[in-house]
Amino acid sequence: MSSPDFTTLLMAWRNGDNHAAEQIAELVYAELRQRAKSYLAGEHGYQTLSATALVNETFVRLIGGAQVEWQCRAHFFVVASNAMRRILIDAARHRRVRQNGDHRWVENEEITPSPANFFNRKIDLLALNEALQELALFDPRAAQVVELRYFGGLTEQEIADVLGVSLATVKRDWASAKTWLYGRLKSGSNVSNTA
Repeated sequence: MSSPDFTTLLMAWRNGDNHAAEQIAELVYAELRQRAKSYLAGEHGYQTLSATALVNETFVRLIGGAQVEWQCRAHFFVVASNAMRRILIDAARHRRVRQNGDHRWVENEEITPSPANFFNRKIDLLALNEALQELALFDPRAAQVVELRYFGGLTEQEIADVLGVSLATVKRDWASAKTWLYGRLKSGSNVSNTA
């Protein structure tokens, strides 16, 4: 389906058309599930959510949440990425409480010992969330790039399209955000010494 058609469905959904919401779900479900599956694959047994459960919960939050002024397909994926992040953070907080506050390491194929490959390391998901919130205070776009890339699974080109900036800008933001997050998380002992 072309972008204007998807946007038309989003507008219909915003105006209360539940059939449009069902059509949107059919159009994006597989893509969201693939992104969720890719993200969860790096967690090596720490994650209790399945990709299907994560996507289903994302849709529940999108449908039951506040009315969104939908703009386009890209905007939908920004909102969906944010919802996925919140679900994963909530699940991590719940597990931390159950485990008496022990650190929970997540591993993703994107973060290592240097800022360039930092996201290949094991990272405390809650610490990453706190660092992203801090980063957003002084560089909101870089924080959004990390959120879309890490939690949303978007490519750099997709992020550039979503944010309306050049690919070079996204690459710069991604590189600087990884460097800053590496320093912030490493200083807080939130990065594991083992890969």
